[in-house]
Amino acid sequence: LYGVVLNPASGPGDRPDEAFAEVAARLRTAGTRTLGYADTDYGRRATTDVVRDLTRHRDWYGTDGAFLDQVPSGPEQFEYYQRLAVAAWGVGCGTLVLNHGTAPHPCYARIADVLVTFEGPWGAYRTLPPQRWPGGPDVRLCHLVYGVPPDADPAGLARARGAAVHCAVPGTGDHPWGTLPYTVSDTDDTENAENTP
Repeated sequence: LYGVVLNPASGPGDRPDEAFAEVAARLRTAGTRTLGYADTDYGRRATTDVVRDLTRHRDWYGTDGAFLDQVPSGPEQFEYYQRLAVAAWGVGCGTLVLNHGTAPHPCYARIADVLVTFEGPWGAYRTLPPQRWPGGPDVRLCHLVYGVPPDADPAGLARARGAAVHCAVPGTGDHPWGTLPYTVSDTDDTENAENTP
């Protein structure tokens, strides 16, 4: 299990959620990495608001990393994310995941541990060609796939498409990530990967 994304209310919400706090405590006891979800609105959201979300995740749920959503793929907003990464590290985020949903400019590999280079439905994922990553070996690529049928082999496809981390869920519609994954995998089979926002 690479990690679990905690997302009680499109972020941490306005107050702690007891159910999430209980699950987060169990995950920590099991030694599982927990990531606090924060929307960045493609670089338009104030850094202070994103950092406030990450601080609340840390204080309320004991998260040790960040899953930043809605990250642009072009280099134009890199300085915003570089400042955000420094602030995230400052509040104790040891792991930084950036969800571009597509292959980003290689500059983002300088600040992230994991780059989400695909997010979409199973039908589109099945036809996705293998991705060549020009950014070097120090960052893991992640694929988030929804609408996955129970007889599919998302782990095999993730490996073939260059993703070290993946999450495949059966959910569809407006919030497919409200369902649990069928299977999780890491390409070297030493760690499994899950993203359950």
